[in-house]
Amino acid sequence: MLNSRRKDLGLLALRLGAGAVLFAHGSQKLFGWFGGHGLEGTGEAMESMGFRPGRRSALASGLAEAGGGTLLALGLATPAAGAAAAGGMAGAVSVHLPAGFFSASGGFEFPAFLGYTAAAVGLAGPGRYSLDRVTGHVLDNAWTVAACFTVSAVAAAAVVGRRNAAVRADMAAELPEGA
Repeated sequence: MLNSRRKDLGLLALRLGAGAVLFAHGSQKLFGWFGGHGLEGTGEAMESMGFRPGRRSALASGLAEAGGGTLLALGLATPAAGAAAAGGMAGAVSVHLPAGFFSASGGFEFPAFLGYTAAAVGLAGPGRYSLDRVTGHVLDNAWTVAACFTVSAVAAAAVVGRRNAAVRADMAAELPEGA
């Protein structure tokens, strides 16, 4: 019994921590909170990174992070929350990939860690201290896990593929004629 409560407390701590970080990260994009640039500034930045249209990409990314983080922290619709946040972080990883792994060099360490953490919680479930438990797990069951992670993986692959194509096209357009 004690180990079960420890596991549930651990899941609660993990959900609260990861959810809060994701919420803050997404709020920067959506509202300009915590030193962020809001939708307009983030949209311009995302456009320059190859995510087109930039403003709509900023909105989708901000909602995946802030919405997914909020739901993770609450333990509500945990599979959808984990899948959305993980999918959003896949886009961030694609931007940081060329700089290598470590954050100190601009790498993908931080978004990868957030994405894996969100995915792990989405797969493991929220534990006893959650709104999913209060609602009888109607939004946290085997079919929602499979559906949410499938949709998120397909969407992330499409977004990253479109972004990579845009970056290649931008690089080709910058080459001198005849090169």
